[in-house]
Amino acid sequence: MGHLRANGFNVKTQGLSDSELLKIKTKYRVPQSLFSCHTAVVENYVIEGHVPADMIHRLLKEKPPVAGLAVPDMPSGSPGMEGGKPEPYNVFTFDQKGQTKVYARR
Repeated sequence: MGHLRANGFNVKTQGLSDSELLKIKTKYRVPQSLFSCHTAVVENYVIEGHVPADMIHRLLKEKPPVAGLAVPDMPSGSPGMEGGKPEPYNVFTFDQKGQTKVYARR
């Protein structure tokens, strides 16, 4: 959350049970293949996982017709997962039908 705050986002956190978090992921149609540990809603877009702030800013500027962005799992080197050897990872878009596309490669 510190990464997002440092990049201009007002972050409100909620401690939810796994079942409550699953309900939110289901409500916003996050594809199961993209599930991660964090789910957020920013200006009607869903942000799933350790998505870099610059990718969220890009999404909000471009406003593509997608439901949101996701970084599945917790790749080393992604925001909040620094410290180990960084590994390449993809930032995906997903739509309401569950279709995914690579938005950026990190």
